[in-house]
Amino acid sequence: MSGLTHFDDSGGSRMVDVSAKPQTLRSATARGRVRMRPETLALIRDRKVAKGDVFEVARLAGILAAKRTGELIPLCHPLGLDAVELRLEAEGEDAVRIEATARLVGRTGVEMEAMAAVSVAALTIYDMCKAVDRGMVIERIALEEKSGGQGGPYRRPDPE
Repeated sequence: MSGLTHFDDSGGSRMVDVSAKPQTLRSATARGRVRMRPETLALIRDRKVAKGDVFEVARLAGILAAKRTGELIPLCHPLGLDAVELRLEAEGEDAVRIEATARLVGRTGVEMEAMAAVSVAALTIYDMCKAVDRGMVIERIALEEKSGGQGGPYRRPDPE
C-alpha cells in the first residue's frame, strides 16, 4: 500500500521497524483549544473550580499522556521522552489554548506524543469544568511543527 507505513504489502497492520534508522534529535509541537462560556474561563482564571487548579491538573495529565502514548495508540512505538512541555493560557474571554512540545533523541518522531498531550489536557479541562459548563468544545487539535528524522522539518502553513 503506497505511502502508508503501518501496512505491509498485503494490507495487514504492522509496527514500523525503525531499528536501522539513526538516532536524531526530534521535536514536535501541537496545539488545540477548549472553547467555553466566559463565566467558566473566569472560574479557571480565579482558581475557583471545585476540583482544583485546572491549568496545573491539565498540564500534568498532558505530560502523563505524552509518556503513555505508545499504550494508547496501537501501532505507536513506546518512547523514552527526553522532555515534554505544556503551556496553557486563556485566549480571549472564552477559550483556553493548549500547546505541547515533546522532544527526544531517537529513531522515530514524537508527533503523536505532542498531540496526545494536547488532547488529554483538553479532556481534563472538560472533565474538571463539566459541572458548570457541559457545552464546552474541544477544537483545532493539530500538529504545528516537527523537526528531525528522514522526513525533515514540517511547519503548518496556516499556524494559529
